[in-house]
Amino acid sequence: MKNMVSSYKILFMLMLCSFASHAQTVIPLWAKGAPGFEERRDEPEQAKDYWIKNIHNPSLTVYAPPTGKANGAAVVICPGGGHRLLVYNSEGVAPAKFYNQLGITVFVLKYRLGRDTLSPYKVDIHPKQDAYRAMRLVRSRAAEFNIDTNRIGMMGFSAGGEVVDMVAFSGWKGDPKAADPIDRANAKPNFIVQVYPGPGFVPESIPSDAPPAFLVAANDDACCSLPLIQLLQRYRDAKVPVEMHMYARGDHAFNMGTNRKLKSINNWPQRLADWLEDSNILQPDRKKVLH
Repeated sequence: MKNMVSSYKILFMLMLCSFASHAQTVIPLWAKGAPGFEERRDEPEQAKDYWIKNIHNPSLTVYAPPTGKANGAAVVICPGGGHRLLVYNSEGVAPAKFYNQLGITVFVLKYRLGRDTLSPYKVDIHPKQDAYRAMRLVRSRAAEFNIDTNRIGMMGFSAGGEVVDMVAFSGWKGDPKAADPIDRANAKPNFIVQVYPGPGFVPESIPSDAPPAFLVAANDDACCSLPLIQLLQRYRDAKVPVEMHMYARGDHAFNMGTNRKLKSINNWPQRLADWLEDSNILQPDRKKVLH
């Protein structure tokens, strides 16, 4: 059994490396740079091993499904990293591969990091600006990527989950008078997926039209199991559809499940795939489209 698990993990990593090596489309959130920080847009990012940091020109990297597999759904992924860096491979590329196999187009967000070395950004301001802009950009370019504007979601890991919490429950409406047409688009995600989200921005309440949610964490995660329980209760209070999986063990940062020796954690992405199908995200319910 151990050999089978090890072989699976090796195969997964080989597939991931092959997937990551292919050229991807990168779309800056703002053509001239982030507002107020335009002069920093050409500063190079720093990347090593599993992480990326020194992000001054926030962007979306597009991961398209295999030819003929796309179903019109899309998701913006916010990797974690404590607002100091982005855990880009395990919490960006790996989930993109998972979603692509389901036919979902993925946009991995490189947002500005408020706790990076000598960062000029604030955790509660600039990642939120980037995430709102990312959702508006994807929705405004839906026709270009053959995306259904009623099936665009967000996914967050750890600190990236905090970014999702900042934008998922309010501030959605675009400005119809904005000079930039992207800023006129609606930023509301049609669904959210929160994977051990950080504790910083769980709202006191959520509106009755909040996006349906899939929540997952481990009970022995000292950082981020309680925020998930709090978010679940907010959803229950608002009577908004929600599904939660709280695993007994797994601790923090189990990513897409391949870095643990626990069968339940290894298989958690399948629970997400089931939820995506049951929620009519993989294929729209013609009688009741998600709003």
